[in-house]
Amino acid sequence: MPINQEGSYYHLFNRGNNKGKIFFDINDYFYFLIQFNNYLGPHIDVFAYCLMPNHFHFFIRINNGPGFEKGIKNFLISYSKTINKKYGRVGSLFQGRYKLSEVKTNAHFTRIVTYIHQNPMAAGLSKSLEDYRFSSYKAYLSNKRTILKRKEVLEWFGGINCFIEAHKLITKATDEF
Repeated sequence: MPINQEGSYYHLFNRGNNKGKIFFDINDYFYFLIQFNNYLGPHIDVFAYCLMPNHFHFFIRINNGPGFEKGIKNFLISYSKTINKKYGRVGSLFQGRYKLSEVKTNAHFTRIVTYIHQNPMAAGLSKSLEDYRFSSYKAYLSNKRTILKRKEVLEWFGGINCFIEAHKLITKATDEF
């Protein structure tokens, strides 16, 4: 899918082939995030993310279309090769090409952030948003350094208190795949 316009916002996601796992141990999650930033960090801004055992979600803004296209391709190939080698796997790790869904309105901006962060609770993997380790939610409650565009996101929500309140409304997550 060619990138229509640099500066556009997208929900980026994919899942494991046959709905299988893409993360097999805790180190895979860390490696994925590090490599994601290495390959894509120079070409995008990240607003939210969540890594689930068999899929991932990112809410991004693409700042360099050709760099993103090359980076995402190389990132997913590299990650797949590493996982296949590490676990003696063969074949495709991901179910086809990654998906991009353009986010165009302020209402969609805030909804996609809450949707991404609520995934672990909707799937029964966590009892609270703060407890899930591989989501960007906790970074918004902290003042620690982050690559996330924290200030921008909090402004969309109207501040940290509105951000927290919006996330309390847990809606049934739908399977977008």
